[in-house]
Amino acid sequence: MLKLYYFPGTCALASHIALEEAGAGYEAVRVDFKQNEQRSAAYLAINPKGRVPALATEHGILTETPAILAYVAQRFPAARLAPADPFAFARAQSFNSYLCSTVHVAHAHKGRGARWSDDPAVIEGMKQKVTRNMADCFAYIEADLIAGPWVMGEDYGICDAYLFTIARWLDGDGVDVAAYPKVQAHMQRMAARAAVARVLALHQG
Repeated sequence: MLKLYYFPGTCALASHIALEEAGAGYEAVRVDFKQNEQRSAAYLAINPKGRVPALATEHGILTETPAILAYVAQRFPAARLAPADPFAFARAQSFNSYLCSTVHVAHAHKGRGARWSDDPAVIEGMKQKVTRNMADCFAYIEADLIAGPWVMGEDYGICDAYLFTIARWLDGDGVDVAAYPKVQAHMQRMAARAAVARVLALHQG
């Protein structure tokens, strides 16, 4: 059985939603960040990065959200969570890579500035840029990346789980999601899905 390591409020939500939508047999294991469990010897033996998500499979451990989402989609093809066409799949990977490498990093400057600098003034400057940077990222997503009604068009998939996860951070980053009608409507469609509701119930607190 697959085993997903997660903590509420993190990008692990996307992988959790994908597993639930795929109908996968899996166990969800909460890594308690409040107790610094991600830095424990036991968890570092699973994921030396000390972060979530991590997905334990019979072949080994996978980390990084785009990789886990692609794995879930390909392991459970009947769920149709990713395009079968190579070019369309590459476009989905491009979208997820943008969320991972650019949008998530822009958000992380708010609470994780010490990853990039030891200077308190520099860290504070990073925090001050988060709202603007996240707003700019979502303006681009709104204008150019959501085909509608789902990210890739008519078919729901792994990109939708990831976008929903990142968009849930906007309020805390000082960005009003109402400024992005497509994103806001997407969030509402996602929240109405039964699988998403089941997963969100586990990500409270």
